[in-house]
Amino acid sequence: MADPYGFLQHDRADAEKRPAAERRSDWREVYRDLPPETRDAQVRTQATRCMDCGVPFCHSGSAGCPLGNLIPEWNDLVRRGDWGLASDRLHATNNFPEFTGRLCPAPCEAACVLAISHDAGGAVAIKRVEQAIADVSWEQGLVRPTQSHVSSGKRVAVVGSGPAGLAAAQQLTRAGHEVTVHERDDRLGGLLRYGIPEFKMEKKVLDRRLAQLRKEGTKFVTGCEVGVDVTVEQLRERFDAVVLAVGALRGRDDTTTPGRDLAGIHLAMEHLVPANRACEGDGAPSVDAAGKHVVIIGGGDTGADCFGTAVRQGAASVLQLDQYPRPPARRDDERSPWPVWPWVLRTYPAHEEAGERRFAVAVERFIGDEDGHVRQIRLRKVRVERDASGRRVVVPTSEEVEVLPADLVLLAIGFEGVEHMPLLDGLGVGLTPRGTIPCGSDWQTRAPGVFVCGDAHRGASLVVWAIAEGRSVAHAVDAFLTGSSDLPSPVIPNMLPLAVV
Repeated sequence: MADPYGFLQHDRADAEKRPAAERRSDWREVYRDLPPETRDAQVRTQATRCMDCGVPFCHSGSAGCPLGNLIPEWNDLVRRGDWGLASDRLHATNNFPEFTGRLCPAPCEAACVLAISHDAGGAVAIKRVEQAIADVSWEQGLVRPTQSHVSSGKRVAVVGSGPAGLAAAQQLTRAGHEVTVHERDDRLGGLLRYGIPEFKMEKKVLDRRLAQLRKEGTKFVTGCEVGVDVTVEQLRERFDAVVLAVGALRGRDDTTTPGRDLAGIHLAMEHLVPANRACEGDGAPSVDAAGKHVVIIGGGDTGADCFGTAVRQGAASVLQLDQYPRPPARRDDERSPWPVWPWVLRTYPAHEEAGERRFAVAVERFIGDEDGHVRQIRLRKVRVERDASGRRVVVPTSEEVEVLPADLVLLAIGFEGVEHMPLLDGLGVGLTPRGTIPCGSDWQTRAPGVFVCGDAHRGASLVVWAIAEGRSVAHAVDAFLTGSSDLPSPVIPNMLPLAVV
């Protein structure tokens, strides 16, 4: 059993980062590569802090991990040095722990019992333990292809190769179905490939998992936009079921600020995608921050990704703007009581490398030069209010205006939902007012035999939710094709994280 006194004997310790000056000069992951024996010893100590709570909120679908990861179990196995069994228990609920260990913001840690009080030393470093188990699993050859010994004779098309689509594909292939993943880009991975910067997850991590899927029997087709290169009629004729895992890539734009039409103002993905392509060897990026004064509008994960990318491209300066006030350093129990996701200041590794962040400010106007290129911004202090109808309104709080240099402006203000595409029109699948694809309790859309999962159904969300929905839709498709299913289904379509409203 777990050590109930471990958290009293050991302090939380996050993984050590490489020096900021070193990180700025390359695209490698930000964390230091430790000798395996050193890493394993440190992680075993961190796993010892888990006391195997009687009610482990960390893997509660409503407050913690929607995958239902058996966190106390594999924490104790790591504590005892049984990496093989820890790998088995981790992979029992998570197809891609090396993705979540690097990219997930860890709602499990926010829901850890040790996060109730700061005096407890902080939550267990669950994300660090998870990544270590995944890395050790690959290093020791514990990750092997799992091939089905039976064939259902059924064919399934998965549209989209992001984490939701890949999870669904792997589960369905292992259940004995013939699965083909269609990806419109030239390489597989969706946002894992072209949205997530190399310094957060090196693409070799993605490629080795794709190799496992291929060995298991999953087929992949790249450079194929379903609905165009493959018609809906052909899709229906060739496959017994279809899974839509097309993401929610329609970026939110700023259509009201004067000067938005100036050159040099881009949506975040117009910056991140070519930067990732450059890391893949495709040549210089079309949107490059080198030597420029960069302003990033939006304070979330995507903004931080743009921040780190601009720094590595050699920006003259980087400024990230957030219209909301600066969050507190610690959880505010009145606003976000445990175990809900806390409203706290999140400092990403990129913020430690260079640049500046400003809060409670908004751009009043973009100012251009005689050639129509953005060169400055007019900045005002603001607060966000709700009007009588409940709509969000940004209100200036001061007459003072700052004029700041800006040669490149990146809008990282969220996503509006699924992109409009011929496939949806051909299938007769509409969108909700939130821009997502609706479905019934069995994940099936209004088109019979067509299912949806991931961001396409939920809206832009976490990688862990994408994998959970991919696993759940695989259960639904398997039951649709065979009458019943033994595949796990960790979440249901209308499931939401616990929140204060």
